[in-house]
Amino acid sequence: MIVAIDGPAAAGKGTLARRIAAALGLPYLDTGLLYRAVGRLVLDAGANPADPAAAIAAAERLAEADLRRPDLRSAEADRAASQVASIPGVRAALLDYQRRYGGRHGAVLDGRDIGTIVFPHAEVKLFVTASLEARAARRHAELTGRGETVGIAAVQADLAARDEADANRAAAPLRPAADAVLFDTTGMDADAAFERAIELIRRTHPA
Repeated sequence: MIVAIDGPAAAGKGTLARRIAAALGLPYLDTGLLYRAVGRLVLDAGANPADPAAAIAAAERLAEADLRRPDLRSAEADRAASQVASIPGVRAALLDYQRRYGGRHGAVLDGRDIGTIVFPHAEVKLFVTASLEARAARRHAELTGRGETVGIAAVQADLAARDEADANRAAAPLRPAADAVLFDTTGMDADAAFERAIELIRRTHPA
């Protein structure tokens, strides 16, 4: 089974996807880490993440070890990921990686275009969202929990800019697949979101 979980930043899709994967006994891939790692490689090289040549070169040399870097969850990594993700050549370079991963044993994958581009025929598609205010509060708590000093207004502005970039990019813009289930987590904690999602999956795709 392929479970595709898409949605904007800080909607809770990563936490949800990891728990669904564990419950279903499937591998899990956070595809956003691929773009964060590419962005970090570009920054390491002293280049601009918006530069197509630098970003594509970084995507083509991406190694599995790059996904385990401890610096992939910062606000700087957020911005770099958004920039490289808008470059068609980067998305093309990472598409095969994602399809190979899911094609081996099935998987739960979360990202921005899993249900629309990477696995358009996925058995389960969820589009996970939440209000901008709720997402900003979640991301702010995540960043401050790691010791980063950042105001919630700045976090909300960064998320709003990321939303606009993701929705309006030419390559694989962020949008729900036509057959995706819209899943708003604004009023849910992680446990409630998981219970609702797994109930939905098991009802529509019984083992």
